[in-house]
Amino acid sequence: MLKQVEGSISTAEAIGLCRPEVICAYPITPQTHIVEGLGRMVRTGEVKNCEFINVESEFGALSACIGSSAAGARTYTATSSQGLLFMAEAVYNASGMGLPIVMTLGTRAIGAPINIWNDHSDAMSMRDAGWLQMFAETNQESVDLHIQAFRLAEAVSMPIMVCVDGFILTHAVERVDVPTQAEVDAFLPPYDPVQVVDPKEPISIGAMVGPDAFTEVKYLQNYKLDLALKLIPELAREFKKKFDRDSGGLLRTYRTEDADMVVVAMGSVNGTIKDVIDEMRADGFSIGLVTLVSYRPFPAEELRKALSGCKQTVVVDRSFAIGMGGQLAADVDHALRNVDRAPQALSVIAGLGGRPVSRASLRGIFRKAKTEPWEGMHFLDLNQKIVATEVEHMSSKRRSGPIAENLLRRVSVAPVAE
Repeated sequence: MLKQVEGSISTAEAIGLCRPEVICAYPITPQTHIVEGLGRMVRTGEVKNCEFINVESEFGALSACIGSSAAGARTYTATSSQGLLFMAEAVYNASGMGLPIVMTLGTRAIGAPINIWNDHSDAMSMRDAGWLQMFAETNQESVDLHIQAFRLAEAVSMPIMVCVDGFILTHAVERVDVPTQAEVDAFLPPYDPVQVVDPKEPISIGAMVGPDAFTEVKYLQNYKLDLALKLIPELAREFKKKFDRDSGGLLRTYRTEDADMVVVAMGSVNGTIKDVIDEMRADGFSIGLVTLVSYRPFPAEELRKALSGCKQTVVVDRSFAIGMGGQLAADVDHALRNVDRAPQALSVIAGLGGRPVSRASLRGIFRKAKTEPWEGMHFLDLNQKIVATEVEHMSSKRRSGPIAENLLRRVSVAPVAE
Protein backbone atom coordinates (compact mmCIF):
# COMPACT_ATOMS: atom_id res chain seq x y z
CA MET A 1 0.00 0.00 0.00
CA LEU A 2 1.39 3.38 -1.02
CA LYS A 3 1.30 5.97 1.75
CA GLN A 4 2.93 9.26 2.69
CA VAL A 5 4.45 8.49 6.06
CA GLU A 6 7.37 9.16 8.40
CA GLY A 7 10.24 6.75 7.92
CA SER A 8 10.14 5.49 11.51
CA ILE A 9 6.46 4.62 11.20
CA SER A 10 6.81 2.77 7.89
CA THR A 11 9.78 0.89 9.36
CA ALA A 12 7.75 -0.02 12.44
CA GLU A 13 4.88 -1.23 10.24
CA ALA A 14 7.26 -3.42 8.23
CA ILE A 15 8.70 -4.93 11.41
CA GLY A 16 5.20 -5.61 12.68
CA LEU A 17 4.39 -7.46 9.45
CA CYS A 18 7.35 -9.77 10.15
CA ARG A 19 5.40 -11.17 13.14
CA PRO A 20 7.97 -10.60 15.92
CA GLU A 21 7.17 -12.49 19.10
CA VAL A 22 9.27 -10.36 21.45
CA ILE A 23 10.14 -6.67 21.08
CA CYS A 24 12.41 -5.17 23.67
CA ALA A 25 13.94 -1.71 23.37
CA TYR A 26 14.88 1.38 25.34
CA PRO A 27 14.07 4.71 23.69
CA ILE A 28 16.90 6.89 22.44
CA THR A 29 16.81 9.57 19.76
CA PRO A 30 16.47 9.11 16.78
CA GLN A 31 15.03 5.57 16.92
CA THR A 32 12.33 6.35 19.49
CA HIS A 33 9.43 6.70 17.03
CA ILE A 34 10.07 3.18 15.73
CA VAL A 35 9.62 1.47 19.09
CA GLU A 36 6.82 3.85 20.06
CA GLY A 37 4.99 2.80 16.90
CA LEU A 38 5.61 -0.89 17.61
CA GLY A 39 4.51 -0.48 21.22
CA ARG A 40 1.26 1.07 20.05
CA MET A 41 0.67 -1.72 17.52
CA VAL A 42 1.29 -4.41 20.14
CA ARG A 43 -1.03 -2.69 22.63
CA THR A 44 -3.87 -2.34 20.11
CA GLY A 45 -3.47 -5.89 18.83
CA GLU A 46 -2.37 -4.87 15.37
CA VAL A 47 0.74 -6.96 16.02
CA LYS A 48 -0.53 -10.20 17.51
CA ASN A 49 1.14 -12.82 19.69
CA CYS A 50 3.91 -10.43 20.63
CA GLU A 51 5.27 -9.35 24.00
CA PHE A 52 6.63 -5.80 24.26
CA ILE A 53 9.06 -5.71 27.19
CA ASN A 54 9.88 -2.42 28.91
CA VAL A 55 13.35 -2.33 30.43
CA GLU A 56 15.59 0.07 32.32
CA SER A 57 18.42 0.44 29.80
CA GLU A 58 19.79 -0.50 26.40
CA PHE A 59 21.95 -3.17 28.00
CA GLY A 60 18.82 -4.60 29.58
CA ALA A 61 17.00 -4.45 26.26
CA LEU A 62 19.51 -6.54 24.33
CA SER A 63 20.05 -8.87 27.28
CA ALA A 64 16.32 -9.61 27.31
CA CYS A 65 16.45 -10.10 23.53
CA ILE A 66 19.24 -12.64 23.96
CA GLY A 67 17.07 -14.56 26.40
CA SER A 68 13.97 -14.49 24.19
CA SER A 69 15.89 -15.43 21.05
CA ALA A 70 17.60 -18.30 22.87
CA ALA A 71 14.16 -19.49 23.94
CA GLY A 72 13.08 -19.65 20.30
CA ALA A 73 11.18 -16.40 19.82
CA ARG A 74 11.51 -14.13 16.77
CA THR A 75 13.10 -11.12 18.45
CA TYR A 76 13.55 -7.43 17.59
CA THR A 77 15.15 -4.36 19.15
CA ALA A 78 16.38 -0.90 18.18
CA THR A 79 18.92 1.63 19.40
CA SER A 80 21.22 4.51 18.47
CA SER A 81 24.57 6.03 19.39
CA GLN A 82 25.43 5.80 23.09
CA GLY A 83 22.63 3.26 23.45
CA LEU A 84 24.56 0.89 21.20
CA LEU A 85 27.72 1.48 23.24
CA PHE A 86 25.83 0.79 26.47
CA MET A 87 24.80 -2.63 25.15
CA ALA A 88 28.24 -3.39 23.66
CA GLU A 89 28.91 -6.44 25.82
CA ALA A 90 25.54 -7.91 24.87
CA VAL A 91 26.16 -7.06 21.18
CA TYR A 92 29.18 -9.36 21.19
CA ASN A 93 27.31 -11.97 23.22
CA ALA A 94 24.42 -12.11 20.73
CA SER A 95 26.71 -12.83 17.77
CA GLY A 96 28.92 -15.19 19.77
CA MET A 97 25.83 -17.25 20.63
CA GLY A 98 24.58 -17.16 17.03
CA LEU A 99 21.19 -15.61 17.87
CA PRO A 100 19.22 -14.16 14.92
CA ILE A 101 18.12 -10.92 16.57
CA VAL A 102 17.12 -8.09 14.23
CA MET A 103 18.08 -4.59 15.35
CA THR A 104 17.35 -1.24 13.78
CA LEU A 105 20.20 1.20 14.31
CA GLY A 106 19.08 4.79 13.85
CA THR A 107 22.60 5.94 13.04
CA ARG A 108 23.82 8.90 15.07
CA ALA A 109 27.06 10.52 16.17
CA ILE A 110 28.76 9.43 19.39
CA GLY A 111 29.76 12.01 22.01
CA ALA A 112 31.49 13.76 23.59
CA PRO A 113 30.64 16.41 22.62
CA ILE A 114 26.93 15.55 22.76
CA ASN A 115 25.42 15.36 19.31
CA ILE A 116 22.06 13.78 18.44
CA TRP A 117 22.38 14.13 14.65
CA ASN A 118 23.35 11.64 12.01
CA ASP A 119 26.62 10.12 11.04
CA HIS A 120 27.85 6.51 11.04
CA SER A 121 30.04 6.56 14.15
CA ASP A 122 27.81 4.19 16.10
CA ALA A 123 27.54 1.59 13.34
CA MET A 124 31.30 1.67 12.79
CA SER A 125 31.96 1.17 16.51
CA MET A 126 30.40 -2.31 16.25
CA ARG A 127 31.46 -3.22 12.72
CA ASP A 128 33.69 -6.02 14.04
CA ALA A 129 31.22 -7.41 16.59
CA GLY A 130 30.08 -10.27 14.35
CA TRP A 131 26.70 -8.80 13.34
CA LEU A 132 25.59 -8.48 9.75
CA GLN A 133 25.16 -4.80 8.85
CA MET A 134 22.97 -3.47 6.05
CA PHE A 135 22.63 0.24 5.19
CA ALA A 136 19.38 1.69 3.82
CA GLU A 137 19.51 4.48 1.25
CA THR A 138 15.81 5.40 1.45
CA ASN A 139 12.81 4.76 3.67
CA GLN A 140 11.49 2.34 1.07
CA GLU A 141 14.71 0.38 1.38
CA SER A 142 14.44 0.49 5.16
CA VAL A 143 11.06 -1.24 4.87
CA ASP A 144 12.39 -3.78 2.39
CA LEU A 145 15.66 -4.49 4.22
CA HIS A 146 13.90 -5.21 7.51
CA ILE A 147 11.70 -7.81 5.83
CA GLN A 148 14.78 -9.41 4.27
CA ALA A 149 16.74 -9.06 7.52
CA PHE A 150 14.57 -11.50 9.48
CA ARG A 151 14.86 -14.05 6.70
CA LEU A 152 18.64 -13.60 6.41
CA ALA A 153 19.38 -13.62 10.15
CA GLU A 154 17.34 -16.75 10.68
CA ALA A 155 18.90 -18.51 7.67
CA VAL A 156 22.45 -18.14 9.02
CA SER A 157 21.49 -17.90 12.72
CA MET A 158 23.35 -14.63 13.27
CA PRO A 159 22.14 -11.18 14.41
CA ILE A 160 21.75 -8.29 11.98
CA MET A 161 21.69 -4.49 12.22
CA VAL A 162 19.68 -2.58 9.67
CA CYS A 163 21.32 0.86 9.71
CA VAL A 164 18.94 3.73 8.93
CA ASP A 165 20.29 7.30 8.90
CA GLY A 166 18.96 9.16 11.91
CA PHE A 167 16.61 12.08 11.17
CA ILE A 168 17.53 12.08 7.47
CA LEU A 169 15.45 8.92 7.07
CA THR A 170 13.86 8.16 10.44
CA HIS A 171 12.02 11.50 10.62
CA ALA A 172 11.56 12.19 6.90
CA VAL A 173 8.02 11.96 5.51
CA GLU A 174 7.94 10.46 2.02
CA ARG A 175 6.04 8.00 -0.14
CA VAL A 176 6.59 4.38 0.86
CA ASP A 177 5.01 1.17 -0.39
CA VAL A 178 4.26 -0.90 2.73
CA PRO A 179 3.38 -4.48 1.73
CA THR A 180 0.43 -6.47 2.99
CA GLN A 181 0.59 -9.15 5.66
CA ALA A 182 -0.06 -11.83 3.05
CA GLU A 183 2.85 -10.60 0.91
CA VAL A 184 5.26 -10.64 3.84
CA ASP A 185 4.04 -14.06 4.99
CA ALA A 186 4.71 -15.43 1.51
CA PHE A 187 8.33 -14.21 1.71
CA LEU A 188 9.11 -14.77 5.39
CA PRO A 189 8.22 -18.22 6.76
CA PRO A 190 7.49 -18.87 10.44
CA TYR A 191 10.58 -18.85 12.62
CA ASP A 192 12.26 -22.25 12.94
CA PRO A 193 15.24 -21.65 15.26
CA VAL A 194 18.52 -23.48 14.87
CA GLN A 195 19.05 -23.60 18.63
CA VAL A 196 16.49 -23.45 21.43
CA VAL A 197 16.81 -23.55 25.21
CA ASP A 198 14.30 -26.30 26.02
CA PRO A 199 13.92 -27.91 29.46
CA LYS A 200 13.02 -31.18 27.73
CA GLU A 201 16.35 -31.22 25.92
CA PRO A 202 18.77 -29.30 28.17
CA ILE A 203 21.75 -27.56 26.56
CA SER A 204 24.27 -24.97 27.69
CA ILE A 205 24.47 -21.69 25.77
CA GLY A 206 27.05 -18.98 26.35
CA ALA A 207 29.52 -21.37 27.97
CA MET A 208 33.12 -20.50 28.69
CA VAL A 209 35.50 -21.61 25.92
CA GLY A 210 39.23 -21.83 26.46
CA PRO A 211 42.19 -21.57 24.08
CA ASP A 212 41.56 -25.09 22.79
CA ALA A 213 38.42 -24.07 20.84
CA PHE A 214 38.06 -20.27 20.91
CA THR A 215 39.77 -19.80 17.52
CA GLU A 216 37.42 -22.32 15.93
CA VAL A 217 34.36 -20.60 17.40
CA LYS A 218 35.45 -17.30 15.89
CA TYR A 219 36.28 -18.96 12.58
CA LEU A 220 32.75 -20.36 12.39
CA GLN A 221 31.26 -16.93 13.08
CA ASN A 222 33.17 -15.70 10.05
CA TYR A 223 32.03 -18.78 8.11
CA LYS A 224 28.39 -17.79 8.72
CA LEU A 225 28.98 -14.28 7.40
CA ASP A 226 30.67 -15.78 4.35
CA LEU A 227 27.48 -17.80 3.82
CA ALA A 228 25.53 -14.55 4.04
CA LEU A 229 27.56 -13.15 1.12
CA LYS A 230 25.90 -15.78 -1.07
CA LEU A 231 22.46 -15.55 0.51
CA ILE A 232 22.06 -11.76 0.35
CA PRO A 233 21.93 -11.56 -3.47
CA GLU A 234 19.62 -14.58 -3.60
CA LEU A 235 17.19 -12.98 -1.17
CA ALA A 236 17.31 -9.71 -3.10
CA ARG A 237 16.41 -11.53 -6.31
CA GLU A 238 13.56 -13.38 -4.63
CA PHE A 239 12.35 -10.13 -3.06
CA LYS A 240 12.31 -8.43 -6.46
CA LYS A 241 10.34 -11.30 -7.95
CA LYS A 242 7.70 -11.14 -5.22
CA PHE A 243 7.53 -7.37 -4.65
CA ASP A 244 8.55 -6.08 -8.10
CA ARG A 245 11.29 -3.72 -6.94
CA ASP A 246 15.06 -3.79 -6.52
CA SER A 247 16.07 -3.59 -2.89
CA GLY A 248 18.89 -4.96 -0.81
CA GLY A 249 21.63 -7.05 -2.34
CA LEU A 250 25.33 -6.51 -1.72
CA LEU A 251 25.74 -3.29 -3.69
CA ARG A 252 24.26 -1.26 -6.54
CA THR A 253 25.93 0.62 -9.34
CA TYR A 254 24.83 3.89 -10.94
CA ARG A 255 26.25 5.09 -14.26
CA THR A 256 29.52 3.20 -13.75
CA GLU A 257 29.75 1.51 -17.18
CA ASP A 258 32.09 4.07 -18.75
CA ALA A 259 33.08 6.04 -15.64
CA ASP A 260 36.68 7.14 -15.12
CA MET A 261 35.86 8.07 -11.51
CA VAL A 262 33.57 6.01 -9.25
CA VAL A 263 32.29 7.18 -5.86
CA VAL A 264 31.67 4.63 -3.09
CA ALA A 265 29.29 5.45 -0.23
CA MET A 266 26.66 4.03 2.14
CA GLY A 267 23.29 5.26 3.34
CA SER A 268 21.11 8.24 2.47
CA VAL A 269 23.95 10.40 1.08
CA ASN A 270 23.79 8.29 -2.07
CA GLY A 271 20.67 10.15 -3.17
CA THR A 272 22.55 13.45 -3.18
CA ILE A 273 25.55 11.86 -4.87
CA LYS A 274 23.33 10.56 -7.69
CA ASP A 275 22.01 14.08 -8.29
CA VAL A 276 25.59 15.40 -8.44
CA ILE A 277 26.60 12.62 -10.84
CA ASP A 278 23.71 13.52 -13.17
CA GLU A 279 24.74 17.19 -13.11
CA MET A 280 28.41 16.42 -13.71
CA ARG A 281 27.58 13.94 -16.47
CA ALA A 282 25.65 16.70 -18.23
CA ASP A 283 28.89 18.71 -18.14
CA GLY A 284 30.88 15.84 -19.67
CA PHE A 285 32.43 14.55 -16.43
CA SER A 286 32.81 10.75 -16.50
CA ILE A 287 31.66 9.70 -13.02
CA GLY A 288 29.59 6.92 -11.45
CA LEU A 289 28.57 5.52 -8.08
CA VAL A 290 28.71 2.28 -6.11
CA THR A 291 26.18 2.17 -3.28
CA LEU A 292 27.16 -0.39 -0.66
CA VAL A 293 24.16 -2.03 0.99
CA SER A 294 25.95 -4.84 2.79
CA TYR A 295 28.80 -3.55 4.93
CA ARG A 296 29.21 -6.68 7.04
CA PRO A 297 29.84 -9.06 5.40
CA PHE A 298 31.91 -6.82 3.15
CA PRO A 299 31.40 -7.63 -0.56
CA ALA A 300 35.05 -7.29 -1.58
CA GLU A 301 34.82 -9.41 -4.73
CA GLU A 302 31.70 -7.65 -6.01
CA LEU A 303 33.27 -4.28 -5.26
CA ARG A 304 36.41 -5.15 -7.21
CA LYS A 305 34.25 -6.03 -10.20
CA ALA A 306 32.31 -2.77 -9.91
CA LEU A 307 35.51 -0.71 -9.78
CA SER A 308 37.49 -2.68 -12.36
CA GLY A 309 37.07 -0.22 -15.22
CA CYS A 310 37.67 3.09 -13.44
CA LYS A 311 40.84 5.09 -12.87
CA GLN A 312 39.90 6.79 -9.58
CA THR A 313 37.73 5.93 -6.60
CA VAL A 314 36.43 8.50 -4.12
CA VAL A 315 35.16 6.97 -0.88
CA VAL A 316 32.69 9.11 1.08
CA ASP A 317 32.69 8.14 4.77
CA ARG A 318 30.28 9.54 7.38
CA SER A 319 32.64 8.61 10.21
CA PHE A 320 36.32 7.96 10.71
CA ALA A 321 38.71 6.16 13.03
CA ILE A 322 40.58 8.93 14.83
CA GLY A 323 44.28 8.53 14.17
CA MET A 324 43.69 6.27 11.18
CA GLY A 325 41.02 7.35 8.67
CA GLY A 326 37.65 6.49 7.20
CA GLN A 327 36.54 2.96 8.01
CA LEU A 328 34.83 2.41 4.68
CA ALA A 329 37.83 3.86 2.84
CA ALA A 330 40.11 1.40 4.67
CA ASP A 331 37.88 -1.51 3.66
CA VAL A 332 37.77 -0.36 0.04
CA ASP A 333 41.55 0.02 0.04
CA HIS A 334 41.92 -3.48 1.46
CA ALA A 335 39.58 -4.91 -1.18
CA LEU A 336 41.66 -3.34 -3.94
CA ARG A 337 45.00 -4.47 -2.55
CA ASN A 338 47.05 -6.65 -4.89
CA VAL A 339 44.67 -5.90 -7.78
CA ASP A 340 46.48 -5.11 -11.03
CA ARG A 341 45.87 -1.53 -12.16
CA ALA A 342 43.68 -0.86 -9.12
CA PRO A 343 42.08 2.60 -9.17
CA GLN A 344 43.54 5.26 -6.92
CA ALA A 345 41.33 5.47 -3.81
CA LEU A 346 40.79 8.90 -2.23
CA SER A 347 39.13 9.36 1.17
CA VAL A 348 36.50 12.02 1.95
CA ILE A 349 35.05 12.46 5.45
CA ALA A 350 31.65 14.14 5.20
CA GLY A 351 28.52 14.88 7.19
CA LEU A 352 29.92 14.33 10.67
CA GLY A 353 27.44 15.11 13.43
CA GLY A 354 24.70 15.85 10.93
CA ARG A 355 26.51 18.51 8.91
CA PRO A 356 24.74 18.88 5.55
CA VAL A 357 26.46 17.27 2.57
CA SER A 358 25.62 19.68 -0.24
CA ARG A 359 25.70 19.09 -3.96
CA ALA A 360 28.01 22.08 -4.38
CA SER A 361 30.53 20.66 -1.91
CA LEU A 362 30.44 17.23 -3.52
CA ARG A 363 30.88 18.68 -6.99
CA GLY A 364 33.88 20.62 -5.77
CA ILE A 365 35.61 17.67 -4.14
CA PHE A 366 34.98 15.34 -7.10
CA ARG A 367 36.51 17.90 -9.46
CA LYS A 368 39.44 18.37 -7.10
CA ALA A 369 39.99 14.61 -7.04
CA LYS A 370 40.40 14.71 -10.80
CA THR A 371 42.97 17.50 -10.86
CA GLU A 372 44.57 17.57 -7.38
CA PRO A 373 44.41 14.11 -5.77
CA TRP A 374 45.43 14.04 -2.11
CA GLU A 375 46.95 11.67 0.42
CA GLY A 376 45.13 10.72 3.60
CA MET A 377 41.74 12.15 4.57
CA HIS A 378 39.95 15.19 3.16
CA PHE A 379 37.37 16.67 5.54
CA LEU A 380 34.53 18.10 3.46
CA ASP A 381 33.64 21.71 4.35
CA LEU A 382 36.13 21.84 7.24
CA ASN A 383 36.29 25.31 8.78
CA GLN A 384 40.04 25.81 8.58
CA LYS A 385 39.88 29.22 10.25
CA ILE A 386 38.45 28.11 13.59
CA VAL A 387 40.64 24.98 13.55
CA ALA A 388 43.78 27.09 13.08
CA THR A 389 42.66 29.49 15.80
CA GLU A 390 42.09 26.67 18.28
CA VAL A 391 45.43 25.01 17.44
CA GLU A 392 47.19 28.31 18.11
CA HIS A 393 45.19 28.74 21.33
CA MET A 394 46.16 25.25 22.57
CA SER A 395 49.80 25.90 21.75
CA SER A 396 49.96 29.22 23.56
CA LYS A 397 47.93 28.50 26.70
CA ARG A 398 48.45 25.62 29.12
CA ARG A 399 44.88 25.68 30.40
CA SER A 400 43.35 26.15 27.00
CA GLY A 401 39.96 24.77 28.03
CA PRO A 402 37.66 22.25 26.38
CA ILE A 403 37.87 22.26 22.58
CA ALA A 404 34.14 21.86 21.99
CA GLU A 405 33.16 24.86 24.08
CA ASN A 406 35.96 26.95 22.58
CA LEU A 407 34.75 26.21 19.06
CA LEU A 408 31.14 26.97 19.97
CA ARG A 409 32.24 30.35 21.25
CA ARG A 410 34.17 31.07 18.08
CA VAL A 411 31.27 30.28 15.79
CA SER A 412 28.97 32.28 18.11
CA VAL A 413 26.61 29.38 18.74
CA ALA A 414 26.99 29.49 22.52
CA PRO A 415 28.71 32.67 23.71
CA VAL A 416 30.76 32.11 26.84
CA ALA A 417 32.57 34.77 28.89
CA GLU A 418 36.38 34.65 28.79
